[in-house]
Amino acid sequence: MNKDDINRLIKLRKELHQYPDISHDEGATAAKIQAFFEPLEPTKVLDKLGGNGLAFIFDSKQKGPTTMIRCELDGLPITEESNAKHKSTIDGRSHACGHDGHMAIVAGVGMDLAKNPISKGRVVLLYQPAEETGEGAKKVLKDKRFPTIKPDYAFALHNLPGYPKNEIVLKKGPFAAASKGMVIHLKGKTSHAAHPENGNSPALAMAKIIAGLEALPESMNGFCLITVVNAVLGEIAFGTTPGKATIRATLRTYDNDAMERLTKFAAELVTVIAKSHHLGIDISYTEHFASTVNHEAAWEQVNHAAKKLKLKTKHIRNPFRWSEDFGQFSLNTPTMFFGLGSGKTQPQLHNSNFDFPDTIIPSGVGMFNQIIHQLNR
Repeated sequence: MNKDDINRLIKLRKELHQYPDISHDEGATAAKIQAFFEPLEPTKVLDKLGGNGLAFIFDSKQKGPTTMIRCELDGLPITEESNAKHKSTIDGRSHACGHDGHMAIVAGVGMDLAKNPISKGRVVLLYQPAEETGEGAKKVLKDKRFPTIKPDYAFALHNLPGYPKNEIVLKKGPFAAASKGMVIHLKGKTSHAAHPENGNSPALAMAKIIAGLEALPESMNGFCLITVVNAVLGEIAFGTTPGKATIRATLRTYDNDAMERLTKFAAELVTVIAKSHHLGIDISYTEHFASTVNHEAAWEQVNHAAKKLKLKTKHIRNPFRWSEDFGQFSLNTPTMFFGLGSGKTQPQLHNSNFDFPDTIIPSGVGMFNQIIHQLNR
């Protein structure tokens, strides 16, 4: 990429950073991206895909694989703490995960496709909504138009603080954990605080459930983690015993089968404790993330691309504990999700002072362009 192209992408990145949209409310961001791609003249554009998603299709009209490159549209409900001129202009919202940078990288891929058309197959550049809540990929997959662009390969990256800038982080198999939110409602009976024997407080059951959930993974094989993130008991009324409680926890495993087992055992544990205290119980789940699993053939493409570009690589042994909505695509397509180092001193993802480093944009664009060259040129 020449200097003008890079500056154009940096300008786009900073504009996106100033006006972040959160999950399910990415319409303004999608409009900015669509305006950027209009002069690039993709073969076809699918808008409002799975919500506010966009798919830009570059079709060679010749037989060959369909290669999908995916990035994310949404920011986070986090107030930015920064003195940068391009800091978020919207209170309580920021691109504290770097999705603005990911979008700029994929925009750079679009620029290259416009200048250097592919000779076989198709390339689909997907801007996915609602990644942060784990809902967007599933909605994209369920969109009735998605089968028309069903990819043979799907690739995505994420910037990774703590790794040297431009380092490519690779792993075969599971790359990021499966996770889900568990919501437990307990129903007892209130009474006057002077006569707790006339009611049925869920307080003791709540304490047992919190301790039991966090200890449960110790009895299971492989990586399993339950983190209680929120607990609410009764009301602030010193004359009344509590009659209800809510416990929220996040379940994590490295693979989807282990997640099914962990969910089953957690639900059984909670139910036994609630029933032993004669409490009503309701369990529900939210923010489901499938494990992001790298396919060996797709891994080979990314590994080869990094070598061709002479970028330093880091082959990690253990998956990351955080989750990625890209895992939904892993259930149906040979996928490869890789990391792009964003600096050893870079603030961590979801920190209020995170700001994507523009200096790694060319490496991200170069990786995707090289993958496309290998598959579609």
